[in-house]
Amino acid sequence: MRTDLFDFALPEERIALHPASPRDAARMLVVPPGEALFEDRGVHDLPELLREGDALVFNDTRVIPAALEGIRRRGDLSANIAVTLIERLGLDRWRALARPAKRLQEGDRLHFGHDGEMCLMGALDATVLTRGDAGEVDLAFDLTGPDLDAAIAVVGQMPLPPYIAAKRGVEDVDRCDYQTVYAAVDGAVAAPTAGLHFTPELMAAIEARGVSRHFVTLHVGAGTFLPVKADDTADHKMHFETGEISAHTATALNEARARGGRIVAVGTTSLRLLETAARGGELQPFTGATDIFITPGYRFRAVDILMSNFHLPRSTLFMLVSAFAGLERMKAAYAHAIDEGYRFYSYGDASLLFPSRGE
Repeated sequence: MRTDLFDFALPEERIALHPASPRDAARMLVVPPGEALFEDRGVHDLPELLREGDALVFNDTRVIPAALEGIRRRGDLSANIAVTLIERLGLDRWRALARPAKRLQEGDRLHFGHDGEMCLMGALDATVLTRGDAGEVDLAFDLTGPDLDAAIAVVGQMPLPPYIAAKRGVEDVDRCDYQTVYAAVDGAVAAPTAGLHFTPELMAAIEARGVSRHFVTLHVGAGTFLPVKADDTADHKMHFETGEISAHTATALNEARARGGRIVAVGTTSLRLLETAARGGELQPFTGATDIFITPGYRFRAVDILMSNFHLPRSTLFMLVSAFAGLERMKAAYAHAIDEGYRFYSYGDASLLFPSRGE
């Protein structure tokens, strides 16, 4: 399909720079199937929109503080440098996006923390191994394994999406705001943002409704922010992300569906992992990488309802929700959201989508 079919105009003021407080005070646009009217609700209304026996599926990945700022040294020369870790390559190695990448050469030494001073505490050093053509670099750190993880946690900052980072700096509160309340497994460099709306109180209300809660893990990569540059979706290469669905979770979800419950994916990351693991009509345990790219025409096998934030024009995520609820239906829903003042993107409002009836 032509990528320009997924374009739309979004006013800059609709981009949320901070989340709603409390989290479940965010608005939620309910998009029923067919031509039924949209409903302007709130995230706190979610329990009453679900039925006893439904199953909510959350992505429990934890965002690591993957944004690092420091100094590049080459002989007697030095310059400021910033990198965002995007993919772990080994116990001591990461692939990262560098700014400005043109200043880096193989063999350069990078010093992060304490303004580049060599200190035993709060400093992290690395060597540039390779540099790619799109700003990516492979780094070998002096530390390895848990010691490296601990140093990144001290030195790094939360890797806010570029559409937020371009408008404001990282704040201390982002360490909490850009993390779900149920995050458990370190590895993401971007948040599963639909999950940011949940509070302990909302989780309790969902349980009281008789809706079961299940957790899968998909480590969200920085590729989630990359635009589709190809003119046709068939020419776009999707990024890989790693994830896991346990045998216990797969069995529980299959049993919930067999009893008539609906599988509700909280976020596109949960949906992509579930659809990856759906084979032979049922969910299977899964561990590994997925690059599933969902566009209109895809036949969904595992998910009945999708809760999602509002996404960028021409993005793979807007293509996914258009595949789920119908392209024209989603264009109309987004136009309604813009007219009604909904807040977009990672810190923005939510939508609750029901599947298309054959668009």
